[in-house]
Amino acid sequence: MTRRKSMAALAGFAAAGLTAQTKKLPLMNEAGYTKLLAGAKGKVLLVNFWATWCVPCRQEMPALAKLEAKLKAKGLLLVTISADEPEDDATAQEFLKKAGVTVPSYLKQAANDEKFISSIEGKWSGALPALFLYDKTGKKAQSFIGETDLKVLEAAITKLL
Repeated sequence: MTRRKSMAALAGFAAAGLTAQTKKLPLMNEAGYTKLLAGAKGKVLLVNFWATWCVPCRQEMPALAKLEAKLKAKGLLLVTISADEPEDDATAQEFLKKAGVTVPSYLKQAANDEKFISSIEGKWSGALPALFLYDKTGKKAQSFIGETDLKVLEAAITKLL
């Protein structure tokens, strides 16, 4: 994929995620996740799986948004994927808005949750919050499952930028 096509694909994902907050969050499945990774090549990508019912997820979201704002110019791209049910879309969007999240955001909608979860990481049970960090080539560099020390996360991201 050429750099121009890669950037165009990434822009399409970003536009879909940002405009979705006025409508519904775009759905994310295995194929969409693969496209997301391909479209982010050249950037350090941090994917945050979260849900509105997950207290640690809600607590870390504003800090993740601030971290993304701080490191965006250096090449960090944060994407959030909600594990909320489709009928809770409005609740998820409202939370994102209140938390100051302006990054591409999606709603997980896989035909088979277990297959989707294991396609992201075989050792991941689906527990939330979950952060997956990818280097500029699209290779997974590190996973953070459960509550994460944001200083440790920032150090891991900085090494890849």
